[in-house]
Amino acid sequence: MAADQWLTQLQENGYRLTEARRIVVEAVEKSARALTPIEVYDIARKKYRALGLVTVYRTLEKLEELHLIQRVHQPLGCQAFISAGEGHQHLLLCQNCGQVAFFEGDDLDVLTESIAQKTGYQISEHWLQLFGLCANCRAD
Repeated sequence: MAADQWLTQLQENGYRLTEARRIVVEAVEKSARALTPIEVYDIARKKYRALGLVTVYRTLEKLEELHLIQRVHQPLGCQAFISAGEGHQHLLLCQNCGQVAFFEGDDLDVLTESIAQKTGYQISEHWLQLFGLCANCRAD
């Protein structure tokens, strides 16, 4: 989905389209890797010097509420964000460069049913992230 579509969705949901917000949206939408809020801030400030960090956090929060981006949990650091996948997809994350790839495959029914029986939980959804090294980082 293009940045213009994200901005339209923000506007349709009552959010003002400021220049700062536009720059933040473009930074996240164009990235092929998960970005922390500070990384978004650093990228966007190169184009809009007056950008404030609060604007970055608020914009990321609104984009996540609209399911345009998704949160990526990193084992050793701050949470990051990436454009949301389509449908039910899982994430592969490179621990070196941050590259993100989505993959499908949902053969977890046996596992989740087993966990539900053992714990008494009624499991309604799951979320899977795998960490490793991408082909480019392995080649280095």
